[in-house]
Parts: sequence; structure tokens; C-alpha cells
Amino acid sequence: MRRFDWRLIRIALAFGLLPGALLVHYCPRHNSWPITNEHPQGDVIVAFGDSLTAGYKMADADSYPAQLASLVGREILNRGVSGDSTAEGLARLERDVLAENPGVVLLSLGANDMLRRQSIEATFANLRRIIDRIQARGALVILIGVEGFPMVHGDYGERYRALARETGCVYVDDILDDVFGDPALMYDQIHPNAAGYARIAQRLESEVGSYLKR
Repeated sequence: MRRFDWRLIRIALAFGLLPGALLVHYCPRHNSWPITNEHPQGDVIVAFGDSLTAGYKMADADSYPAQLASLVGREILNRGVSGDSTAEGLARLERDVLAENPGVVLLSLGANDMLRRQSIEATFANLRRIIDRIQARGALVILIGVEGFPMVHGDYGERYRALARETGCVYVDDILDDVFGDPALMYDQIHPNAAGYARIAQRLESEVGSYLKR
């Protein structure tokens, strides 16, 4: 699902080209639900994920957590491991995340489950377990979704959104939107390059930076 250009929507509304009643239908609302641990107990920010977090084949400084840290003025621990599935992430959760006394966790897992055609039910059960354990420690979870290809992999985007709503996560949809498929932003067919990670970091700063700058 492509994100909407809100400037065009505002113009359309101002000139009566888009009835306000249709806005809810065409522009899905994110984070309109109560946020769990909106004022977290810990003070460490952890980015927890797979190669999209690790910054596959890029210098450490080019990963999205490093570039996002520069934008928000706070250290972000990069706990991305290339190739990790949700099950593998769950197995290292205690060591790599919970042991750090996190306040905010940027959670980005599920892409490798999708690529390996693993059970979508098992994938989201693992994500729920990860979220539950992080939230039980008093931390806020920012769930970062990957859209995928619904006709092949199932509707990952809608499942991420539903999980965020049910658990009270802050939600960022389809993190590769406006990056995936753009040769200027991709290292290979799956992974961004440094410029692509910069685009991701800028988007995260825009959408969830207020949670990271506290």
C-alpha cells in the first residue's frame, strides 16, 4: 500500500474535490488507539530486527539506526541480525534487548519469514510474544511493518496494523515504501543502500521522532 500525499488531500478537501466523509475510507488511520507504555520506564532505545536493521553490506554509520540516531540526537543500539526470522529474534530477545533495560524498541521482523514462505500465523504469534515480553518490561514498542506482496505472501500489511492496534504499539507501515524498487536507493533487489537507509531514517524521524527525543 502506498502512502498518501497529505498535501494533495488537503488541497482536494479545500476545493471540495474529496468529500471529507471519504477521508476515513481512503486514508487509513494509524496510531489512533491507546499506546501501551507511552511513557516508558527505561531510557535506552534499541533497534531490533533483521538485515534491514543491521544495514546489510553497509558501513555501521549507514544503517538506519545510526542515521536515525543522528537525526534525533540520541544513541540507538543496533540489534539487527541479517537473516533473522521472528523465531530467531524471539530466541535472542532477552540477551539483545531486554538485558539493555530498553525504554523504546523499534521492532522490525517478519521479512525473512515472508521470503521463506513460513506460516503467517506462526510469524505473527512470534511477533506478539516479542511485543508482550518487551511491554511487560515497561518499554514502548514501535512496530515497523513490511508490506510484501499480498497475492504471494498473504496480507502482511493488514496483519501488522491489526497487531499494533491490539497490543498498543506505535505503528509505522511498509518501511520500504518509496525505497523498494528505486535503483538509486537499493543495494540489491531486497536491501537498501546508504541513501535508502537515509530515506528510512528520515521517515522514521518524521513519523515517530517525538517518541525518540524524550
